Amino acid sequence: MASKPLKEDPTDKDLVVGPPKRSAVGLPSLIHSMPLAWEEMGPQRGLKTLLHMNQKDGFDCMSCAWPDPPDRKVAEFCENGAKAVSWEADTLTVPTTFWAEHPVSALRERSEYWLGQQGRLIEPVYKPAGFDHYRPISWDNAFGIIARELNALDSPDEATFYTSGRASNEAAFAYQLFARAYGTNNLPDCSNMCHESTGKAMAESIGVGKAAIHYEDFAKADLIIIMGQNPGTNHPRMLTALEEAKLAGTQIVAVNPLLEAGLINFKNPQRPRGLIGRGVDMADQYLQVRLAGDMALLQAVSKRVFEAEDAAPGSVLDHKFLREHCIGLQEYREHLSTLKEADVLAATGLESAQIDELTRRYLAAENVIITWAMGLTQHKKAVPTIKEIMNLLLLRGNIGKPGAGPCPIRGHSNVQGDRTMGIWEQMPEDFMDRLAAEFDFNPPRKHGLDAVQSIQAMHEGKVKVFVALGGNLVSAISDTAVAQQAMAATRLSVQISTKLNLSHAHVGEAAIILPTLGRSDIDVQASGPQFVTVEDTLCAVHASQGRVQPVSQDMRSEVAIISDMARAVLGDGHPIDWEGFRDDYDVIREHISHVAEGCEGYNVKVRRLGGFILAHPPRDERRFPTPSGKAVITVNELEALELPPGRLILQSLRSHDQFNTTTYSLNDRYRGIKKGRNVIFVNPDDLRELGFADGGYVDVHSESADGHDRVMRQLRLVTYPTARGCAAAYFPEANVLVALADTAEDSNTPVSKSVIVRLEHALAPDFAASR
Repeated sequence: MASKPLKEDPTDKDLVVGPPKRSAVGLPSLIHSMPLAWEEMGPQRGLKTLLHMNQKDGFDCMSCAWPDPPDRKVAEFCENGAKAVSWEADTLTVPTTFWAEHPVSALRERSEYWLGQQGRLIEPVYKPAGFDHYRPISWDNAFGIIARELNALDSPDEATFYTSGRASNEAAFAYQLFARAYGTNNLPDCSNMCHESTGKAMAESIGVGKAAIHYEDFAKADLIIIMGQNPGTNHPRMLTALEEAKLAGTQIVAVNPLLEAGLINFKNPQRPRGLIGRGVDMADQYLQVRLAGDMALLQAVSKRVFEAEDAAPGSVLDHKFLREHCIGLQEYREHLSTLKEADVLAATGLESAQIDELTRRYLAAENVIITWAMGLTQHKKAVPTIKEIMNLLLLRGNIGKPGAGPCPIRGHSNVQGDRTMGIWEQMPEDFMDRLAAEFDFNPPRKHGLDAVQSIQAMHEGKVKVFVALGGNLVSAISDTAVAQQAMAATRLSVQISTKLNLSHAHVGEAAIILPTLGRSDIDVQASGPQFVTVEDTLCAVHASQGRVQPVSQDMRSEVAIISDMARAVLGDGHPIDWEGFRDDYDVIREHISHVAEGCEGYNVKVRRLGGFILAHPPRDERRFPTPSGKAVITVNELEALELPPGRLILQSLRSHDQFNTTTYSLNDRYRGIKKGRNVIFVNPDDLRELGFADGGYVDVHSESADGHDRVMRQLRLVTYPTARGCAAAYFPEANVLVALADTAEDSNTPVSKSVIVRLEHALAPDFAASR
């Protein structure tokens, strides 16, 4: 449709490094987002799209899982949401001539940034085995190839079905049903790489792995502790909720190795004081904890809570709540009595006075929310760290009452809904029983492969067909080189996608790309216009209906693609009504109401303006669906991350102009970076101690137990206010440094926030030789 100059691969030759910002959003957010929307979508399409995003009669933003407030504003979107929808609703399309002009081997040399700039995918394409080019193919032929390859496998477990968190509930339910009707529980998803640790920890502690608060609870809290989280970039609309809480008298504590602008000051662009005033100061206390030191910090606060109770018996702990609803208190108290302050200070990099101050704030607050994201979930001890959050909250009854509770913030827009719909390799038996009864077949009961295990199995030749509903697993997963080799070892890789990414370049012997509608696109099937549903991070389920015309009539919806694929693979005689699924999404929702927990009467509930909120026993009635029927205060052994001399702990993170592996621009405004990404942020004192200088170039080598040398070449050193001993580089590029086998205990999540690295001097890049 539209044409515009295509951007070239970045070279960093024009890289500009400035000071980090100390305030987020404000007028610059409008300056950076609105022109992009007009450029990508055009003024009329852009305005229509933005004004329908996150509205009760519109479509859900695809850039994060932040909940919508009960009362919506006219412009209910943030800067990054505007960028996300501009990227998805792009009017530029990949022309048919592209495939002949660009061999797959050449696409492998391109950047994620360049690939995403090529426009929307609008026709199915196929790369046969032994060929280096995709070529257009009909939908029927594409499904025929997929059916032939899947039905030729010796076992259904030789295929794996990956899911991105952008899929709708209807697509997710149909997808997991297809995989299980085919015969496998190999259903890895992006949650395996982010909040799997959260689900494991919370399920053991309180029986539910989801946030236990409502949106309104933020403004009712006395204290909000934000851990391992950068809302200013990853879910900017959260800043509005935090601002409302601050204005209501809530105190905020930030726990993060890096100083992040959104946790320092927020200028709300929808208020005059946010556009021309000084905004609202956010964190009353900012603890720059050392990477992987959060568990020690939490234990130290809990120990101080017990000491305060000993000093004033009966006045600190919530004894009634603990007696009626919890087990494990005495064992936990005894365990913490042996905690050494010196070990805590070494692990956290903090001073005792800072921990004392946090404890005083916690003890003074009647209602406490602790919220966290991937800064906590991607460590070896991530699961016990999150259990320590639960312990601290339980000591004073901070769950199941207004203004209090645990609040993990999911990063992808519907990853939580996908799990509710059955996208998990370890779905519980009661779900499988309901699925069997609803569709009159016996689904496989053996647990399947998660994301890391799928890459391992592909690498070893045990998984031969890879199917992906959205996402970019090759770039998103750890150990990039191994992931690329794993995908190349498959017989067939299939990607259901809106735009190009590196998972379309690192492919199996044969590869297929199936173009799909985005969330903003109008979806019309045989029964008429369709809507889908999603679940946000606070368990609210609501409808989402695209509002702009698709850029091509040859694209199909996710539900239509899954349904037609299932019919081709399973045969027309299969008892599941795949054609009915495709033609009318109400048919899927009726089945959801019988299978998914808490979704009874689904078709009726989701038609209510604003949807409905799933039941949550700990939040709603202080009922804990654990084996004992009570919340479990757990004992967790502290194991500090050892940092050898001359080394740093590296974390990967997003830039501001980025969503997951999608790069919107080469700028990271809040951290002072423009026109480049090949940088590493290091504390200035560490740089001097290690013998390096700001602006120099280094090769970054990771050190893992397998002894393999993994390296990122020629990164520019940038001094940054981060905790001592810590460093940061951009995701997904830094994934090359994370060994596939280096995962969190119990959750198998890559430890992308605690990578031991060493720096070695390198020459500056020869930009004249770059593309």
